[in-house]
Amino acid sequence: MSSYRRARIAALPLLCIAAPALAQEAQDEPSILVIGQKDAPISIDPRGLSVSLGDEQFAGINAQNVEDLMKYAPDFFVRKRYAGDSNGVPGFRGTHSMQSARSLVMVDGFVVSNFLGNSFAFAPKWGVVGPGEVEQFDIVYGPYSARYSGNSMGGIVNITTRSPEKTEAFATVQGLAEPYDQYGTHATYWGWSGEAGLGWRQKDGPWSARLSGRHFRNDGQPMSWYGLTPAPAGAIGIPVTGAIVDPGQAIANAPGNGTNPIFAAQSPAATTQDQAKLRIGYDGASGIAGDLLFAYWHNLDSQTAPQCYLRDAAGAPVCGGTVTTLGKTWLANGANWSRTVRDEFLAGGKIAAPLGNDVTAKLNVSTYQVARSDGFTSGGYASGASNGAGTLARQGPTGWYTGEFSLDAKTGPFDLAAGVSANLYQTDLTSYAVPRWRSDDGRNFSTRTFGKTRLLSGWAEGRLKADALVFTLGARFESWRAFDGGLGRAGSGVHRYAVRNASSFDPKFSVEWHGGATSAQLSLAEATRYPTVGELFQGSFNGNGTFDKDSFDPNLKPERSRDANLIVAHDFGRLKLTGSAFWQRVNDTIFSFYGVNQNGIQISNYKNIDRTRQYGLELIAEARDVGIRGLDIDANAAWIDSKTVRNDSAPAAEGVQFPRIPRWRLNANLRYQVTPRVLASVGMRYATRPNTDLFGLQRGDTFGYTSELFALDAKVNWKMTDDFRLSAGVDNITNDRAWVYHPYPQRSFLVEAGWTL
Repeated sequence: MSSYRRARIAALPLLCIAAPALAQEAQDEPSILVIGQKDAPISIDPRGLSVSLGDEQFAGINAQNVEDLMKYAPDFFVRKRYAGDSNGVPGFRGTHSMQSARSLVMVDGFVVSNFLGNSFAFAPKWGVVGPGEVEQFDIVYGPYSARYSGNSMGGIVNITTRSPEKTEAFATVQGLAEPYDQYGTHATYWGWSGEAGLGWRQKDGPWSARLSGRHFRNDGQPMSWYGLTPAPAGAIGIPVTGAIVDPGQAIANAPGNGTNPIFAAQSPAATTQDQAKLRIGYDGASGIAGDLLFAYWHNLDSQTAPQCYLRDAAGAPVCGGTVTTLGKTWLANGANWSRTVRDEFLAGGKIAAPLGNDVTAKLNVSTYQVARSDGFTSGGYASGASNGAGTLARQGPTGWYTGEFSLDAKTGPFDLAAGVSANLYQTDLTSYAVPRWRSDDGRNFSTRTFGKTRLLSGWAEGRLKADALVFTLGARFESWRAFDGGLGRAGSGVHRYAVRNASSFDPKFSVEWHGGATSAQLSLAEATRYPTVGELFQGSFNGNGTFDKDSFDPNLKPERSRDANLIVAHDFGRLKLTGSAFWQRVNDTIFSFYGVNQNGIQISNYKNIDRTRQYGLELIAEARDVGIRGLDIDANAAWIDSKTVRNDSAPAAEGVQFPRIPRWRLNANLRYQVTPRVLASVGMRYATRPNTDLFGLQRGDTFGYTSELFALDAKVNWKMTDDFRLSAGVDNITNDRAWVYHPYPQRSFLVEAGWTL
């Protein structure tokens, strides 16, 4: 072990001596266990470990995008590869960063989780919210409340945006910079954003309105690199130099031949995002309250500058073809150009109204629609440069609809609640061949995939308060249907999938005890997570035009979990500690891997893993005025054991730690109020090296693997006046090179100016 690595590990206990702990319970919910924010009640039902973050925590964070505001939350992470990354999947405890369908994410109670698939490509729609408009972030770990669907198997996130308290305005400007050095790439990538909003509240009246918008522009570091592959025997190549050998990479398609020489870097992702939002609120004296929300998000991802490392004898770049270098002849392929344009919107409304003494009715409806999604890709480097042939992937209609009606009643020591809900997810993706890759002119149909799923649910729960004890018992019934699914290909017609129906009944139970400074909660639950459109309707055609029955599993089973979480917390005054022990067993985990399918064929596709399980321990603390007034520390440590217990499709995976789940995860944030107007903070994120694959055979610290993560962050926030502030920060101070197959950012800088009225 290097002296640098030893110094990093030795520093961890110093940063993890404390972390967010039990907040004071909201006055109207005396039994809530919440970690973090104290001044506002949590916005989602807090069964199991629950976290609420607000301005106190946000002040110490470099927030390039909204998901950064959670970066130090306990046993939690977001797979964010660069500023503006639209594939940021959240991970709770032992949830894999490709299991996006196990996370339920909402904005002001409206669903923005993309349950059209279950991978990095189906991340929540973080981009509809700017970091400057967030009032609080609430996180609940696990499916312990009957109010939420089985997609809460990993956990739930709700982002609450600010409601104006008066006529007000704000504006924020950011500048970003990331010097980057990897293989043959040595560059500094720049970005900036501008965010502004206006708020209005009716004087002595019930109405309020908030209008906000954000423009974001950034170039992220390359996400991938292209490797040379061995050329056929007898091939003659152009002599070149500049190929780079990374000894940490095994050549997958030719074992024993050493490593793949790298010949080019994928183009930096030139990301442009525009977001606009209108929120109208009503809070009447009669108790009727409601919100209308409309959010628009435009995203342009342009990758039109692959960096080619190879040079011929004249010094000219070589980006493709047959080449000779390092004593062998190779093929250089894959350095494509691409451009993706998306226009999406969220529209929702909710209302709560009293129906009498202690009875409240609530209605929540919303839709998220992908109005346009066009992905243009060249047929190679030369084609990209000359606007030659390529492909177009076009989505539409694609999106989802959600709705829920519920009743809440209070009768003495009893709280009763019940509701019904429904959602519909639909996708339609068509691929075309185009003669000029930058345009859809002259497009010719290639393939089409489409399908829908719907979920109807009914739930009920009751809460009994008996002195220091609070008991909650609930259950959720769900009826799932997958239909209108099909696959088409030019010359092969359309194959339609059979309709699927299934149902489930999932009980929930929780008991809490409050004894002065000490609190405890035990939560038990079952949950069912049904297949998404992308997992179920993902077949293909054979070369002869017939449907490939081995390419997908038409009888893919839903995931079914049993969960338990024990929390014990004690308030020592300036120090609050929370200990958490959790356990989860999942039958029929849906995962894409290479193994035996339902027909006895070895293939890589979505299959059911018979049984996985995870358990772990979490220590979370919150220390205030540590040693000196104004020094606050939030920190947390988690140990996770997550394994494949049984997998008849691939028995070699049994007993192996589940991929991308580290044994240890530690997060911390130290904030010091240097003066009444100057706040300095230091943050830390650490995770041990996990397995990259299901079988535990791929463990590395370079491109293509999931590595150890260690990042130290710092920020200084200067409130120059009551209305104007400046801040400057750096993430990954030590320039640690970490990987989640793709690279995480290297050392990154942020400067920000904010104004409020």
